[in-house]
Amino acid sequence: MNFNLDSFWSWSTLTNLIDILVVWFLLYKLLVIIKGTRAIQLMKGLGVIAAVKFLSYYLNLHTLDWIMNLVIQWGVVASIIVFQPEIRRGLEHIGRTTLFGRRYRTENRSERMIDELNIAVQYMAKRRIGALISIEQNTNLQEYIQTGIPMQADISNQLMINIFIPNTPLHDGAVIIRDYKIAAAGCYLPLSESMVIPKELGTRHRAAIGLSEVSDAITIIISEETGKVSITIKERLLRELSPEAFVQTLRDNLYDMEDKEKEQTPIQGIIDFFKGGRSQ
Repeated sequence: MNFNLDSFWSWSTLTNLIDILVVWFLLYKLLVIIKGTRAIQLMKGLGVIAAVKFLSYYLNLHTLDWIMNLVIQWGVVASIIVFQPEIRRGLEHIGRTTLFGRRYRTENRSERMIDELNIAVQYMAKRRIGALISIEQNTNLQEYIQTGIPMQADISNQLMINIFIPNTPLHDGAVIIRDYKIAAAGCYLPLSESMVIPKELGTRHRAAIGLSEVSDAITIIISEETGKVSITIKERLLRELSPEAFVQTLRDNLYDMEDKEKEQTPIQGIIDFFKGGRSQ
């Protein structure tokens, strides 16, 4: 059998290859956008419906196949209505990001942010000023940012302290940091409904744990009663951290995230996505 390399690399083959690569790339970007949002549950549900539809057709289960056809026909409209916020945020995400890449955090910017946060946190802890500060990582926190007052301000310890001074307009609620800026203050976070949270922990701790249950955000809590500093991340509550442990915890988690982002290829991103983990 003679293999003609020239015929293999024909214009038709090249266009087919480009077509496959473009579809693959767009699929990857779609998975990145919905990863860590409620839309992932929609994708899993669609997978189950597709599997049932295939089995009903293959096994000639006519009644089940008819029901699945109705579910698919009306499910598209229902999904658009139910997941309208996710669709809107996804389009906003596409609009504010570049097509072929994302902005990577740099170690110097992270270190400056940690320094400013540490100064502010230790100042407020000594004076028992309650505070709640969340740092967005891979999971989009736009729905919580929208509940607060937009700021888009550079991070400084002076500004952070002033936000949480008691009896000021913004001291209630959380500050959310996105891309090394204070995106908003006075934000409302989801309260955890876990029954294992110690009774002595207040609303700030419950809100921080609640956010860690639905995202990969790092949230800093300062107790107004004790002045103790805690951090929640990945559904874990690290309580009563010393200044040294506080800084090291931020460095470990923020830098781990940066290394993962810089080294992750599109193929590895899709593999991680289907492993089910939210970087969230």
